[in-house]
Amino acid sequence: MKLDVLSSENDQDPWYRKGLSFSCTQCGNCCTGGPGYVWISTLEIGRLAEFLHLTPAQVIEQYCRKINNRFSLTERINRGNYDCIFLREEPTTRVVEGQTIRTTKRVCSIYPVRPLQCRTWPFWDSTLTSEQSWKQGTQRCPGVNHGKKYTFKQIETIRTATDWPKQSPGSTK
Repeated sequence: MKLDVLSSENDQDPWYRKGLSFSCTQCGNCCTGGPGYVWISTLEIGRLAEFLHLTPAQVIEQYCRKINNRFSLTERINRGNYDCIFLREEPTTRVVEGQTIRTTKRVCSIYPVRPLQCRTWPFWDSTLTSEQSWKQGTQRCPGVNHGKKYTFKQIETIRTATDWPKQSPGSTK
């Protein structure tokens, strides 16, 4: 399937032609919120199964739900939000003005094998439709407009990926 380059209403070139900045802070904000879907392919289920030392059938049974003919990761309700089944809260400490503060951070427990949908955030069609949608769709993400600058070509490669891009947003390699 070929995906067309998104263009702005008043211009032939997409509004993000000059590139966009993003660095994943691994805050977990994109892994929680209202109910939704995290689509996962059968190839990715196999990768996840290998990572978790399970069979693909076990991964589907324990962590997926079938919607029509597709699979999505399941969610669990946590403080009124729908968290991805693989979002974990880990205890952490930080020192502020000499005081040790205990808190938690949210992390993806399958980050190395996260699905394509997660790997391509925030370069989704829904966030790239317009500058306004970029701002609205990424309000909860502290990594948007910070860090690494992605060129138009890199954004399009990520946006149109059908399997894991060689370097996805947030990866350190």
